[in-house]
Amino acid sequence: MDDKEKNQYSLWNSEETKVLIELLVEGIQRGWRDSNGIMNKATVEHKILPVLNERLGCQKTHKHYLSRIKFLKGQYQCYVDLLNNSSGFGWDPIMKRFVASNEVWNDYLKGHPNHKFIRYDSSEQFDDLKIIFDCATANGSYAIGLGDTTDARVFTVGDSQVQDNLNFEDINDDVYAQQPSPENGVKRRVEKL
Repeated sequence: MDDKEKNQYSLWNSEETKVLIELLVEGIQRGWRDSNGIMNKATVEHKILPVLNERLGCQKTHKHYLSRIKFLKGQYQCYVDLLNNSSGFGWDPIMKRFVASNEVWNDYLKGHPNHKFIRYDSSEQFDDLKIIFDCATANGSYAIGLGDTTDARVFTVGDSQVQDNLNFEDINDDVYAQQPSPENGVKRRVEKL
């Protein structure tokens, strides 16, 4: 096989995409996902792609997988943006479609002309894509805000707090901490981080 054949792009058809999503959901349910929310290359190459290739008689590689995952993540992000940033939309689990009035759709599509597929296509895989990407997509669920009563200088670890009144000075590439003390603010050496 020469380099031209080896690097040739292989298009994903709808059946291949459907089986890939099924295998990914099954793998997630079996606990194959890393703590960062994705499946590592070894898992994909040894547990997902062989089953996909055998079942459908195709020759998908990890490079093909990454391309399809990028596409699916973009599609899922369109769905998330629609639900999070626009009022008037809902999800019909029976029809597997996003629903809204014509006025809401028209207003949304003015600002998002590339999302027309969401209005007319069935989004059968939305629930599965949510399983695959929800923990790997930033959705603001773990965001924290600093209110008026929050002091960003206080750092809490468990039950102990780090003092917020330490003054650090960098003298000759050594770090010293100056703490108020009865002995007139004696400097003492601390380790560099």
